[in-house]
Parts: sequence; C-alpha cells; structure tokens
Amino acid sequence: MDYKNITVAGSGVLGSQIAFQIAFKGFNVNVYDINDEVLDRAKERMTNLKQRYQEDLGATQEEVDAAYKRISFFSDLAKATADADLIIEAIPEVVQIKTDFYKELAKIAPEKTIFASNSSTLLPSQFAEATGRPQKFLNLHFANEIWKNNTAEIMKHPGTDDKVFEEVIAFAKAIGMVALPLQKEQPGYILNSLLVPLLDAAQMLLLKEVADPETIDKTWMVATGAPMGPFAILDVVGITTAYNITLAKAEATGDPDYKKLADLLKTEYIDKGKLGRGTGEGFYKYPNPPFMNPDFIKA
Repeated sequence: MDYKNITVAGSGVLGSQIAFQIAFKGFNVNVYDINDEVLDRAKERMTNLKQRYQEDLGATQEEVDAAYKRISFFSDLAKATADADLIIEAIPEVVQIKTDFYKELAKIAPEKTIFASNSSTLLPSQFAEATGRPQKFLNLHFANEIWKNNTAEIMKHPGTDDKVFEEVIAFAKAIGMVALPLQKEQPGYILNSLLVPLLDAAQMLLLKEVADPETIDKTWMVATGAPMGPFAILDVVGITTAYNITLAKAEATGDPDYKKLADLLKTEYIDKGKLGRGTGEGFYKYPNPPFMNPDFIKA
C-alpha cells in the first residue's frame, strides 16, 4: 500500500471528518466540493474538529495544527484529483448525483487512482460501470465521529480486484481505523445489518406496550454488557431519522404496525420537540439520562 495523496470529494459533516482524520494520520489531503462557499463551511467544521481531537484523543495543539496544514481545498475537480492515489467519495446519497459524478471522475482522474464510496445505503455494483474502472472501485464506509467511532467497513463488489481490496484495508488501518472487510455486497454493511433489527424490535416492544424504554434498555444492557440500550442509541441517531425510516418501511411493506409506530414517534416525540440527544430530550432527558447512572443496571 503506497497511498500518499488522498482526495475526499464532498465536504459535509462526514466528509470533513474523513479528511481531517486522514490528515491527522500524516497523509496529504485534497478536499473537493462544488463551490467556495461550501468549502468555507468545511474549513470551519475542520477548525472546530481541532478542539474535539484535543478533548477526546489528547492531541496537542501542534498535532492538530499540522493536520489542518496538510489539507488543501478545491472547487475544481480536475485540480483536486490531479495526483490522487485514492479518492473517497462522500457526496449525497442520490443515485443520479453519484452516477454523474463517477462518469466525470472517470474522464479526469489519473489511471493509478483507486475510487472508494463512503455510501451507507448504496452498493458499489450500482456505480461500478460508471467509474470506468470497476476493478479499482469499492465502498469504504466510516461512522460519524470517526476519530472515536473508528470503524471502516470495506465492501467489494464482484469486479473489485483483490489487490485493491487488500490495499484499502491496509489504508484503513494506517489512518487509525479498525478495518472490517466484507467479502460480498450487503445493504447496511455489517453494523446496520445487526443494529437496525435491534432498534426495530425495541420500538415494536414499546408500541405494543410490553415495557417502557428504560426497562427495555436495562434488559439489553444487563444481559449483554452493552454500554447503551436501543432507545439510548435511537436518541443518538435522532428520532426524526427513526421516524423517516419507519415511515418508509410502512409504505414499502404495508405493515400497519410500522404505520402505528411512525404515528407514535411523530405525536409523542417529534411534535413535542423531543428529537433526541441533540435537543436535550428524546426517549431520555439529557445531559444526565438514567442509563448513565451506575445504579441503572444494579440489582
């Protein structure tokens, strides 16, 4: 693995985090986005990340300043990718936008360049043809707050070259990630394939009035040793996101329980401003929710 110059295309919340983490680990990073106004917001995000790295990782001021200096910003895609060994795409989760982007990228990126998508919902085989280099294309998915939640799920498609797959696994480790290789395509990767059914089951127990959120979370935490239960996790994800997913399932399946659950989330939580941890209240009240108290899981 001899990657030195990395381009991150898309400078939103996660794109900015990916870029800063890679730079923090010593790589040169070019950040591309559609205009200077968007890039200015990215610069502000990354400047704010300096403090988070100091607080959460114990990084020094010198280390975070050096990381920021390794990042360059471009609104010209050709310039941003001119010497890229690896391009990580973190643009909106819209099939047509990604397809158009990869067709453009295929024309201008150097022949050596590996393409990786950070998509959390779309499979690499959906875009392999558009890239013009399917053997050099795969998915590389990071979690939010990448510096703490340092998972990297690496998912190949049937046409991905095994050497490229191994190189990207090595790169993920080089930027401080726990590399999680997927040998076959899977919607939701590993994490969401495990997590979504858990969150679904917990919400259905609430809908059917089997138990309240605290009791359900307590059961999970005591029985498995997990630091949080499903409703604490939902507060991090956000109730609006949970509502949108549930509503989509109701429309796709016609299952009346999903419709009832969507109505419950809307009327009892969203309409009352209980949107999750970010707003100070969701299923729990913050900053001191009961599940954080050591007595929560004691006999």
